[in-house]
Amino acid sequence: MKKLFFILLAFLSTTFSFAQSNTFYITGTVINAETKAPMQGASVFAENTTFGTATDAEGKFTLQLPNGGYGLVVSFTGFNSWSQRVSNTESQALLVSMTTKEKMMQEVSIVSSAEVKNGWEKYGSIFTEEFIGKSLNSASCLIKNPEALKFFYSKRKGRLKVVADDAIIIQNGALGYTIKYQLDSFVHEYNTDATVYTGFPLFEEMTTEDNAILVKWTEARKKAYQGSVLHFMRSLYDMQLAEEGFEIQFIIKINEKDTALKLKDFYSALNFEATDSINPVNILPNQPSLGVIYRKEKPEENYLKEYDQEPSRFQFSTLNFLPKKQISIEQNGYYFEQNDLTFTGYWSWSKMADALPYDYVP
Repeated sequence: MKKLFFILLAFLSTTFSFAQSNTFYITGTVINAETKAPMQGASVFAENTTFGTATDAEGKFTLQLPNGGYGLVVSFTGFNSWSQRVSNTESQALLVSMTTKEKMMQEVSIVSSAEVKNGWEKYGSIFTEEFIGKSLNSASCLIKNPEALKFFYSKRKGRLKVVADDAIIIQNGALGYTIKYQLDSFVHEYNTDATVYTGFPLFEEMTTEDNAILVKWTEARKKAYQGSVLHFMRSLYDMQLAEEGFEIQFIIKINEKDTALKLKDFYSALNFEATDSINPVNILPNQPSLGVIYRKEKPEENYLKEYDQEPSRFQFSTLNFLPKKQISIEQNGYYFEQNDLTFTGYWSWSKMADALPYDYVP
């Protein structure tokens, strides 16, 4: 059975203030929702990027970002994380009200479950495989603070749930990033072999004076980028799918079997809409299931060993839309609403070990 992974990120409306032609500024104030007092030292970052800052004594912050779309996240120990979609196409001042976490904040997540005292020893390997991944890069990844993780297992439901008190610190020696991942929830269903996790990663460039290591990181990042979701979304935005090595097909049911329908015009089939070079483009495919082929790179050997029935000459993924749900794509490859898309196939196999920030440029 193929594994199915849903990586769901929720975002709301967008705010920002303009800076120059290729960047913009996010500004705002963070307060305690109950006392209305400003919150100093709150972490403010663009999710899945290398851009972050902290609030000052008055709870104020300023964050400069390259043009495009992002999920802005505000976090503070003991408070619920706050998130909102931002881009360079609208302007508005931000006022962020942070709410305290309830003592039983995990009550929904751990109903009928019991915390496992030695959870990391028992379930650390399955968590690492489903969260970090099993690609070649995963061997060079290390979770620095496993003690932050809490494991809950329901024998009756065959369900493993994981939450974290603090951000998970991931050291990716293959790509040269340290990732601080604000884990919202992680659920693995043993009966269906499906995994769902949500959260907000912040990337930080690792440093070294060894030029050989810098070259290694540069090449590894290029390889991780080629054929990735980020690469696909940027290529789609620029209408360069074929030129970048992508081919899309509709996956339809014929006699209860999945059948690939080749498309002559990718952009017409997606109902591609673009107004200008700044605003997001919109797509609403005629069929909800897309097969995405990337021909410029073969699947990793580890993937083919696990899924020996999959194509070996190219990378194949399936992109599933919610019925009649339009997706918007920003110029940097950020798309929304992100919880309206799910992936299977090669894209679902690539996890945090192969993740790149939205500000990465090959």
